[in-house]
Amino acid sequence: MRTFIIKQLIQAVGVCLVISMISFFLLFLNTDPALLLLPPEAEVQDIAKFKKQMGLDRPVVVQYADFLRKVVLHGDFGNSFLAKVPAAKLVRERLPATIQLALAALILVNLVALPVGVISAIRRYSLMDNVATFTALLGQAMPLYWFGIMLIIIFGVWLRWFPISGSDTWAHLVLPAITLASWILPINMRLVRSGMLDVLNQDYIRTARAKGLLERKVLMKHAFKNAAIPLVTITGMQLGALLGGAVVTETVFAWPGLGRLAVDSIRMGDYPVVQAIVVVFALFVVVGNFLADILAAMIDPRIRLE
Repeated sequence: MRTFIIKQLIQAVGVCLVISMISFFLLFLNTDPALLLLPPEAEVQDIAKFKKQMGLDRPVVVQYADFLRKVVLHGDFGNSFLAKVPAAKLVRERLPATIQLALAALILVNLVALPVGVISAIRRYSLMDNVATFTALLGQAMPLYWFGIMLIIIFGVWLRWFPISGSDTWAHLVLPAITLASWILPINMRLVRSGMLDVLNQDYIRTARAKGLLERKVLMKHAFKNAAIPLVTITGMQLGALLGGAVVTETVFAWPGLGRLAVDSIRMGDYPVVQAIVVVFALFVVVGNFLADILAAMIDPRIRLE
């Protein structure tokens, strides 16, 4: 276990380093932040003065080395070009809203995908199975932003059941969580179904039934426990997909989270904030994969963390 944790920590540092390096250089190759932050009528002298004040006149490699040193030693991503406050402070203020949205979507996915996937496997080719298959295909085909807009029009404008923007009450969370959940719900539903179908054909399931065990006990204790291993693994990997989907979802519903902050910061050239968000997202993905490996080993003793 100790060796596994050490390896995961080393990998986490490497992943965050590579991602921060790629995003840093891509941002600077994309456009000049001084041209985005200054008014169009700014003189050449004003642009040069601004770059010197912000340290943007140095070589990109030097800027990245300075950025990396501050992050590693002090957790300092620099000050926001627009808000004039530490970028880490802006990220901390928006992070709870994104976590709330991602957790709500993840809970919704499991509440729907687990029972529907199990029932579809038990009643293969039934009406329930066919409807679930069609829904999975439909969910994968729909663009996330389009589905969110449709929910706004139907449940926010026509029926007026839920608010269409903001995050003041639990009702504000319903439509964004459903939209974000639709991003991965079809995948998990089909994964549970295929896993259950594979396990139900194993010899130990037939043996359990031959012993006279209750069907519910056979399904939940013997079949589902083994079929859940791939689901646990992919759930950790889907944390990155949830955060990526949150960028679109938060923009559509004006949800005050990191995704919306990332879009605004990229558009305005606020590079310190973008870098802080990228590193936070990378950490979430790494931690999600790490926890998924631990849970998989707890469910299946045959898996060894070495």
